[in-house]
Amino acid sequence: MREELVKRIAASSPDSRGDALTSSIETDLVHLGRAPARYAGAINIPPHRTSTVAFDTVRELEAAKRARFEKGTVFYGRFGGPDIFAFEDAVAALEGADSAVAVPSGLAACILPVAAFARTGDHILVVDNVYEPARTSLTEYFAGNGVEISYFDPLVGEEIDALIRPSTKLIYLESPGSFTFEVMDIPAICEVARKRGVITVCDNTWATPLYYQPLRHGVDIVVHAGTKYIIGHSDAMLGIVAARDEHAQALKRAANWLGYHASPDNVYLAARGLRTLALRMAAHQANGLALATYLAGRPEIARVLHPALPGCPGHAIWKRDFFGSSGLFSVVLRTTEKANAERFVEGLNLFGLGFSWGGFESLVLIGDPAHSRTATPWREEGIVVRFHAGLENLSDLVSDVEQSLEAHLST
Repeated sequence: MREELVKRIAASSPDSRGDALTSSIETDLVHLGRAPARYAGAINIPPHRTSTVAFDTVRELEAAKRARFEKGTVFYGRFGGPDIFAFEDAVAALEGADSAVAVPSGLAACILPVAAFARTGDHILVVDNVYEPARTSLTEYFAGNGVEISYFDPLVGEEIDALIRPSTKLIYLESPGSFTFEVMDIPAICEVARKRGVITVCDNTWATPLYYQPLRHGVDIVVHAGTKYIIGHSDAMLGIVAARDEHAQALKRAANWLGYHASPDNVYLAARGLRTLALRMAAHQANGLALATYLAGRPEIARVLHPALPGCPGHAIWKRDFFGSSGLFSVVLRTTEKANAERFVEGLNLFGLGFSWGGFESLVLIGDPAHSRTATPWREEGIVVRFHAGLENLSDLVSDVEQSLEAHLST
């Protein structure tokens, strides 16, 4: 699999590494997007904090303006500089894309393809377990401006053909899905979409390019909340969108129309995060799977929703298409009383209570999938709790969960 990616992308841009990809993504994570010889030996490309870019001649300025949407053109600070271009090229290479564009947040990345391609009167199909802020943006803004949004069952597969209309412009995918972790048959959906001339977009934040590469399975555009695993330290916000050349220009133009600009300092932190992504993801995977397995054996837990465990919808597809799993999963408690769930999560000492995930620290959050689904009613009776397994010692995490379960949920 990896060999095909190596052949496809022979080299990254001059500012992000002049030699070819290796056969190991772990090595690529360390080397892509760096150019010490160009920056006085600095291992990481320094942030380029600039608004105005000065030119020597009017001809040079006008040429840069004409080429401002082309890869690597330095024109004005909002369009990026060598540091941002290098990071974009690194992620594009890791995803098997031709180009990428960095944007201010994960939500900005989710929305950019819709803004780039959908117009009044167009129809968009969106997976029902989509990231809730993206769903809100689609409902509150795009639907309010004449774009029709329909939601569909995450497990629909090739049967999505029946949902596509003549006006369908785009299908928005997320696998595994937010909070409930159904794994989609993306190759089957994309095969249908391509035959029908529909653009496909996939949120790949959960798996990262290390464990899944959607473009290899037929997806047209990949989005990431770099805020999460790529940055990895809960101290910056960033989004990134990667695509092949046929869609890259439209994405870059839309980013300009929306006034998007990725902070050079946040991009620097994201580029630094790539260097340790393989090590961190291995640890997140190990802790997440072990914690999920432990919880599956607890009497207080009705169900564990982890793609790498057989009980998760789409587990067989995960085994077929993914290289690994992350530290994010959910459980269904054997209680319908939110107060009981609140006491449980508040009784945890090592799991922070807050939004987002993907950082070094463990997190926990109560959710209610029922209020954010329309195509597939949520029928589980128990309270859903989402865990993010951080980089702490596994025994400490298990002991912490055990003490809170016994103190607040055991009968």
